[in-house]
Amino acid sequence: MSTCETFEHICLKHQEEYKTALCACPEVTSDYAFANLYGWAPHYGLKWRFDHGLVWLKQTLGQEIFWAPVGDWSKVDWAKLPCLAGPARFTRVPESLLTIWKQAFGERIHATEARDHFDYVYSVPELVELKGNKFHKKKNLLNQFEKSNIFEYTPMQADCVEEVLDMQAEWHGWQEHASEALQAENEAISRVLKVFDRLGSLLGGTIRIGGKVVAYTVGECLNKDTMVIHFEKGDTRFKGIYQAINNHFLAAQEDRFTFVNREQDLGDEGLRKAKLSYNPVHFMQKYDVELV
Repeated sequence: MSTCETFEHICLKHQEEYKTALCACPEVTSDYAFANLYGWAPHYGLKWRFDHGLVWLKQTLGQEIFWAPVGDWSKVDWAKLPCLAGPARFTRVPESLLTIWKQAFGERIHATEARDHFDYVYSVPELVELKGNKFHKKKNLLNQFEKSNIFEYTPMQADCVEEVLDMQAEWHGWQEHASEALQAENEAISRVLKVFDRLGSLLGGTIRIGGKVVAYTVGECLNKDTMVIHFEKGDTRFKGIYQAINNHFLAAQEDRFTFVNREQDLGDEGLRKAKLSYNPVHFMQKYDVELV
């Protein structure tokens, strides 16, 4: 694909146009939720281009590489697209799109499994009920939190965003020698929260103790039966705080969603262990793809 074609910075102005394309997508992984793109755009240098009924996404920082195009993949004559006539590299390509591309491009496709980018998907009812031995530790921690604290769970509204930003700044300050990844996440969280009321698909929740926000979570509708959780932070001086914010937030969404996508682990062993401990029901597989 030519890098000379015009790509523009990801902005709020075209979010509805983007979301229309996303709704037409046969498989939607966490990477392509609008809030995710918008929040992380400065870190990855993400840009987009609307063309051929698709939204093309290009990463310009770290490495120059394309993300999977967004739209109705089934309606595209991929082999005839001029922009894919030459070599191109893509990352975070969902499995269903790879299957389509293999049929369209044959031996031109070289694909490598990207395990670090696999999305973890869970059953909402399971994480609300926490039944059985596999959730025994989570249930105990939740019970300890609820018995030890007088707390209030409330859905996140625009009028409490400043309190959440304050809590996030405090949480970030607790991290000794914060890594580059944590700093980038902090900036992405701030970028998203500051336009919370302008991102119509966002969902969130907070836990307060003594009137102060001690935990929050921010998610987004991914498709008709799945939501994605983008950010989740808690004050660990309150034992079981993460189990509490996760459980109460999902309980508030249980009537709307069957599954919750908790994104990828990016190869971090601690994150991988934590995500596996919640017993995912399946993974959304992604690939690095090269067209030659």
